[in-house]
Amino acid sequence: MDQTAPGCWRAPGVLGPARGVAVVVVDASQTQRRAVRQVLEAGGEFRVVGEARDGREAVALVGRLRPAVVLLELDLPVLSGLDVIEHLMADCPTPILVHPARTDQAAAALACGAVDVLARAAEDESPEAYGDRLRERLRLVARMRVITHPRGRLRAQGLLPAPRPAPVDASRSAAAPPPARELLVLGASTGGPQALLTVLQGLPGDLEQAVLVVQHMASGFVPGLASWLDSLVPLPVVVGQSGRRLARGTVTVAPGGGNLLVQDDRLRVLCTPPLPGQFHVPGLDQTLLSVAAALGPRAVGVVLTGMGRDGAAGLRAMRERGAATVGQDEATSAVYGMPAAAYAAGGVERQLPLAEIPAALVALLGRTPAGAA
Repeated sequence: MDQTAPGCWRAPGVLGPARGVAVVVVDASQTQRRAVRQVLEAGGEFRVVGEARDGREAVALVGRLRPAVVLLELDLPVLSGLDVIEHLMADCPTPILVHPARTDQAAAALACGAVDVLARAAEDESPEAYGDRLRERLRLVARMRVITHPRGRLRAQGLLPAPRPAPVDASRSAAAPPPARELLVLGASTGGPQALLTVLQGLPGDLEQAVLVVQHMASGFVPGLASWLDSLVPLPVVVGQSGRRLARGTVTVAPGGGNLLVQDDRLRVLCTPPLPGQFHVPGLDQTLLSVAAALGPRAVGVVLTGMGRDGAAGLRAMRERGAATVGQDEATSAVYGMPAAAYAAGGVERQLPLAEIPAALVALLGRTPAGAA
């Protein structure tokens, strides 16, 4: 067994080949809990070891049963879903898949320490398709290593200051001035909302460049992410629209359901359907490849925390075209998958801890960090 937090011993997620992966389901609706249990236990891979109808019960149940994964609704009595995440990630870190009926708090849940968010079944989705989607996502989430996350909610709500960017090494700034940058692209997946918040809070409010964010997220949750970021960062944050130009001094979040491509050096964008077999949507690789072709050295690309390899090929193409590229390091990544793949592919020019990335970016963009004297 692994000790993941003081006083919290967490057993491996599989209870035994014949018993399945242990899941605790948290939802105020008994009907929904029963339906989820039937879906999860249909194939024998998962075993629902407990159900909770309110937040306080959920915290106690997870602490006692130590499941491999928690499936959590956010709208709960007694203790809210966000409070549940905060308590669990502070005292007994457990992979949490948020499965909300409403989408407005999804970004905040991820910032608190939840691993991922999965939308409820669509009206035109068959029960079989929904079951496959739910089990596949739980399968991935249950494998993830999670760490103590005691301050996520406070920082997400602006009650704690964001980490102050570390100063940039002066020796690196003595080189020839970089080409004029016009676009900053940030890509992330698992753990991304909190990492994006840290980076965007470190950018100045009078930034002259456009900023484009690609976060792996279902389309129904993207507007909530944009609204949440907009309330906490110095720059305005909007959701991108096909055919529009990226506005300078504005953060544009790629919409869900497809890929956002930069068509030309005027920063006009086009939304396209996912490629056949594309797993991550919106796709970071497709965006970065389009930026490499359209802007070359006049762009900066960043790959932050996330699972998988999305972004590796695109960041390498950007670097080969002369763009500046940055990757988040392993120690500060919630999941060191995407940054590791980008680094291995030769796409990362500088690999940095999260707290140092904002200062590095403002230096590349020729600006002053937010909050600097």
